Amino acid sequence: MPKRVLFTPDALDEPFGQQIYERVAAQGLPIEVLKSNRITGLRGEDARETYRNAKNTMAVVKAPAGALRLQPTPPSADWQMNLAEGCPAHCQYCYLAGSLQGPPVVRVFANLPQLLHNTATYEQAGRRTSFEVSCYTDVLGIEHLTGSLAECIRYFGTREGAQLRFVSKYNQVDSLLGLPHNGHTRARVSLNAEPVARRLEGGTASIEARLQALRQLALPHAQGGGGYPVGVVLAPIMQIPNWRQHYTELFDRMAAALDFECDLTVEFITHRFTPGSRDVLQQWYPNTSLDFDEATRAVKRNKFGGVKYVYQPEDMRTLRQFFYEEWQKRFPNAPVQYWT
Repeated sequence: MPKRVLFTPDALDEPFGQQIYERVAAQGLPIEVLKSNRITGLRGEDARETYRNAKNTMAVVKAPAGALRLQPTPPSADWQMNLAEGCPAHCQYCYLAGSLQGPPVVRVFANLPQLLHNTATYEQAGRRTSFEVSCYTDVLGIEHLTGSLAECIRYFGTREGAQLRFVSKYNQVDSLLGLPHNGHTRARVSLNAEPVARRLEGGTASIEARLQALRQLALPHAQGGGGYPVGVVLAPIMQIPNWRQHYTELFDRMAAALDFECDLTVEFITHRFTPGSRDVLQQWYPNTSLDFDEATRAVKRNKFGGVKYVYQPEDMRTLRQFFYEEWQKRFPNAPVQYWT
C-alpha cells in the first residue's frame, strides 16, 4: 500500500483513470490531485531518502506518446507493452535500477485502453504475437489498486492472434481466477532459492505463497483454479553457498505444488549487472550482501557498446547443466523457453 497516491489532470481525463481513482479511494488511501502533469516533490536529502519517498508513492499518469511505439523484448516476448513503470517491491538486484530514469516511483498509466488497442497493429499474421507487460513493474503488486492486469487479460482473451505474458513475485491471484482469458494469457511466477528470496527480495510474497498462487492459476476451473497456461521464471539464478542444495529444494517444492498436468514453461535467467545499475543499487541498499565483484565475472557487450557483468563461461556451463537436468527430471513435458 503506498502512503501517497498522486493523480495528474491528464490521468483524470481518462475514464480508466477515473476507475483507478475510485479503487484507490475505496481503500481509504490519501489522494492528491496535482495541478500539472509533472511529478515533483520526490527528491530527498540523499539517495536513500529519495528512494523511500518514491517507493511510498504511486502516481497515476497518462502514458506519453512514445509508449505507443512498442519495443521488441526478446527472449521473453515479441513486444513489451507497459501498463505501469516502477515496482513496489524492494529487490536488491533490481533490474529497473539501470533502465528507468529518476526516483523509482510507481507510475500507473490511466490510458490503458488506448495502449491495449494499439497492440493490434503489432500482431503478425499467421502466428501468435506475444506481449510482455512485466518489463517495468510487478503487475500483480499493484493490481488491487489499478485493475490494470484484469483489463489486459480480458482484452487479450478476445484476441486470437495474440498472447499476454506477465510475471510476479506476489500471490494475490483470487481476482484473476474467474476471468475469461481463453488460454491467451500465460501467468508466470518468479521464484528463487529460499536464501535469495529471504535476503534480497524485500516486500514480496514468500516462496511458499508464490508456489500456492502458481498452483491456483494452473488448476482447472472445475477445481477452483484459473485454468491458465503458466510459467516459472527462475531469476536471478545465483551461485550462493550450497546453491545446488537450495535450488534442488526449490525444484522439489515446485513439483509438489504442480502435481497435476498443466501447460507449463520455464525461463532461466542468471544474475547479471551493469556498472550503472550497481552504482544505483549500492546507493539504495548500502548494506547489501549482493556480490558485485567484477573480478569474478565475464564481460558481455551489447551492440551499442554497453557492458554487462555475467558469470564466467565455465560457471555458466555448470549452472546450465544442473538446471536443465533438474527441470527435465521433474517436468519432462514442460519446455525451457530460454537460458540467459
